[in-house]
Amino acid sequence: MGRAHRTAVPGSLAAHPLGTFRPAQAKHTYAHPAAEVARLHERGLLHRLADGYYVVVPRDMVGRRWMPGLETAAAGIASAIYDPDSIIVMGVSAARLHGAIPRALATATVAVPAQHRPIPLSDRAAMVQFVKRNTHELDAERYDTELGSTLVTTPEQTILDLAHRPKLGGAEVDVPSAVAALYERSDKDRLQVLATEQRRVASLRRAETWTRR
Repeated sequence: MGRAHRTAVPGSLAAHPLGTFRPAQAKHTYAHPAAEVARLHERGLLHRLADGYYVVVPRDMVGRRWMPGLETAAAGIASAIYDPDSIIVMGVSAARLHGAIPRALATATVAVPAQHRPIPLSDRAAMVQFVKRNTHELDAERYDTELGSTLVTTPEQTILDLAHRPKLGGAEVDVPSAVAALYERSDKDRLQVLATEQRRVASLRRAETWTRR
């Protein structure tokens, strides 16, 4: 009985990027996807992140209290809306993943190719904020989350983004110290090249003033 319970989620659902999907995306698996998704959620095999967005609960966490980190949840939701290779965790959320902001935040920021309204989460007092950008021009790297790999801006790109829009994500009090921490480990030549290419030289200069405090 226990084994059947733990393997009841079809592989086609678990195969979605970061295991996150919308019920409509299960139409090739179920004739009545909404009802089946609700059943799996009731059995504790799916976790509801937000209205209409679910994530497959890791097998070793079934039957226990669990929810993914905010940044991982945001990447999963964004991947369920867009091509997962076109979404990039950015700003304060990237700083969190890079370890430059230790405290938990209430807003996750994700760069996406087309604008989308913010999505409030239903499992915590937090929301996902989408930022329309040309994601293919951002300097990004792969990051392994608890649910799989996603794209996150590099420390250098994150520095420029934070300095350019320090209030984005509602954690501006943490931005100067986050920038200073990221700056220490950054490639200074790469940082200058990105600032020049993206016309963010003024943002770089602002970031540098924070490192001297």
